[in-house]
Amino acid sequence: MDQGLQNLETSSFYVMLMAYTLCMLFYWAWIGTKKELMGRFATYLTIVGLVANTAAIILRMIIAGRPPLSNSYEFLLSFVWGIIFVYLFIEYRYKLRSLGAFVMPIAFLILMFIIMSMGPEERIAQAIPPALKSKWLTFHVVTAMFSYGAFAISFGLGIMYLLKIGEEGKGKKSNPHGIISRFPALDIIDELSYKVIGFAFPLLTLCIITGAIWANYAWGTYWSWDPKETWSLITWIIYAAYLHARLMYGWKGKRAAWMTIFGFVAVLFTFFGVNYFLPGLHSYAISQPNILV
Repeated sequence: MDQGLQNLETSSFYVMLMAYTLCMLFYWAWIGTKKELMGRFATYLTIVGLVANTAAIILRMIIAGRPPLSNSYEFLLSFVWGIIFVYLFIEYRYKLRSLGAFVMPIAFLILMFIIMSMGPEERIAQAIPPALKSKWLTFHVVTAMFSYGAFAISFGLGIMYLLKIGEEGKGKKSNPHGIISRFPALDIIDELSYKVIGFAFPLLTLCIITGAIWANYAWGTYWSWDPKETWSLITWIIYAAYLHARLMYGWKGKRAAWMTIFGFVAVLFTFFGVNYFLPGLHSYAISQPNILV
């Protein structure tokens, strides 16, 4: 039975990979051609990918007998789910399909990272050492999943803002037949980015707090200035500075867009850079079941 479930999980992963790859291409085709059929296909394929993504996570949970949040493969799978879930909500709520052209490549690249860097043996469900089992690990990674996913959306919005202001910032009107014409007004992009970060920042705060509680349970200390902890704090400070500058000094526009980009770069380094290049308590999470985020 386990082998059958593993085969289903593997099939779900590749259906998800195919759906997210195709929807990325369709979003690009839609934004370039303005053919609504392309846009509808892109959205439908994104939904198919999310369903397959959800199936892969549920199957992993059944196989492992625990929340699928305990190694790099499982977290990246959940990270992609968080990105797509938040994106589809925004597309539905704000009718902002053009954002998909900038968000889907992030999910695609994460999946390519899994394919290129993790062999089948590294994607097999592994048992968690008893000393590391804690409900705080689940809380920690779930909050990271949604906050990181939302920060990926703000990154895509920041890129859109900079592209649009690059064309309009010198007083030029947007080409009615160009790609930029698919973007909403600058103030709408800016305000939506602020709302997304306003949603994600409290979750990042909870991620750090629950991580500290879990660290005390696992290692006997709430904070040890491990590279992962340090870079999580740096990421938190960047987004805290963004919110502070906006609320207290009215920062909007180009400066705010650059801060959303720097913030997401810090998010990526917190996971990928620390795990691969900086030794610490979290650095072996790539191949061992452990705290990751």
